[in-house]
Amino acid sequence: MTDLKERELIRKAKQGDMLAFEELILKHEKIVYNVALRMMNHSEDAKDISQEVFLKAYRSLANFDERSTFSTWLYRITHNTCIDEMRKRKGKQSYSLEEELESEDGSMQRQIADEGDTPEESLLREEQKSEILRALDTLSEEHKAAIILRDVKGLSYEEIAEILELSLGTVKSRISRARNQLKNEILKIREQNEKSVRHKKGKEGRP
Repeated sequence: MTDLKERELIRKAKQGDMLAFEELILKHEKIVYNVALRMMNHSEDAKDISQEVFLKAYRSLANFDERSTFSTWLYRITHNTCIDEMRKRKGKQSYSLEEELESEDGSMQRQIADEGDTPEESLLREEQKSEILRALDTLSEEHKAAIILRDVKGLSYEEIAEILELSLGTVKSRISRARNQLKNEILKIREQNEKSVRHKKGKEGRP
């Protein structure tokens, strides 16, 4: 969709054209869902969040001043909606490696292993993925959101600053701190796993 066509759809949607609004949503629904899924860690929650985001977008469309892109505006609504929900249920989140991700071709299961991996390599990849996900959930909502927007969705620092309504320096600092915390948490998890394995082997080796 070209910028010109998107602006025309926004103009029509603001005038009450539901078909134009639906076309805008169709373009962005998978991106919104994926951001919500990464933030909420559950497919049903991500679906609920997505519906809430689109409802908020429809209700607030008249206030969209078009100084930012429509996608940036939607990212901001998605981020704020996820943060609000995460704060409501802090400590009650769960994650499953079997959760679905939306691709451009539709729904697919998370693929942990690359083609050609040995069983040992596949297991290692699964363990590493699990470590990262567990570590990610130890971050604050703000740090988690920044990491997801930058390192998962690949947005620029400038785009993230606009979405989060923060200065560029604050965004860079937040992402740097989040990455350091994530690294430290992963190391802690690995140490805990190693201790658990040693303890298990010790028990199994007892007469």
